Amino acid sequence: MAVLWGLSILPAIGADWNPRLAADYLDARQKVWFAWPRANGGAKPCISCHTGLTYLIARPALRKTLGETAPTEFETGLLESMRSRLEKRTPDGPAIGVESVMAALFLRTPEALDRMLALQVREGPKAGSWKWYMTDMDPWEEPESELFGAALGAMALAAAPADYRNRPEVKERIAALSSYLRVTVEGAPLQNRVAVAWASSKLPETLDAGTRQSIVREVLSKQQPDGGWDMESLGPWKKHPEAPPVAAGSTGYATAFVTLALLDCGQRPGEPKMAKALAWLRTHQDPKGGYWPAQSMNHTFKPDSIEAGFMNDAATGFAVRALLQAGLDSGALN
Repeated sequence: MAVLWGLSILPAIGADWNPRLAADYLDARQKVWFAWPRANGGAKPCISCHTGLTYLIARPALRKTLGETAPTEFETGLLESMRSRLEKRTPDGPAIGVESVMAALFLRTPEALDRMLALQVREGPKAGSWKWYMTDMDPWEEPESELFGAALGAMALAAAPADYRNRPEVKERIAALSSYLRVTVEGAPLQNRVAVAWASSKLPETLDAGTRQSIVREVLSKQQPDGGWDMESLGPWKKHPEAPPVAAGSTGYATAFVTLALLDCGQRPGEPKMAKALAWLRTHQDPKGGYWPAQSMNHTFKPDSIEAGFMNDAATGFAVRALLQAGLDSGALN
């Protein structure tokens, strides 16, 4: 359940950031995504970590804030795209694991959950995880990103009804996932460890409370003086020769992702570090475009290309959700 915290900590929504502009930006990006041939191969469209995942995290909460009475055509289209592939259970193809986790996370049906568990890796050092999409691109498509994907799988299971989670065969699958998370979290990039801590705040059996709090303390220790986080602090990352120069200081993606995860891990908006993080987000929305700026870690894209906005999409989705979750009863991500 979301909690309405004191408005002395967070000014009224719209006082210093604009939900309408954020919604318009996110919707416009989905319109482009739905028309982009590369996003419409086997899936129509596919659900990406940067654009689809974060849209579905943020847009329903924005809908409540803006008083909209129905899902957008893009919410409906993304969910229908996932429903259309629920029968596909053959563990081949580079994105099948991602598809199954996303469908379970957002459709929340027994059929989607069963499919996700059917595609869970059963043997070897990666047992308990899912085959993840890898294109040698940070922060979601590297070998280490399987941990991020497994954390999303844990969130999907956390949202399942208790009677589903208590089935013997499901408990066995959760135990395998928990084992994978506990072993793999050590030494992983901090972003992925934060994702595991976030997931364990919803499905506690996946990680002990001491490890979760240790991760929370570590990420809080890396907060910048201005209240945000920089991308380097969430690594270590690979070097990508074609990436633009790393921007100094706090960035929209790192700050938004960390802030939302910390809120779900029990950090209250009124605590000094969280108040600074939320203040950073409130004051760093682009006043014309409606997005929170971030940059690619992999390539220097043409400014007018769809790829140039992927990190902005992710930053905006997480920023919107963090601000709404801290500032009004918009419903927790659960």
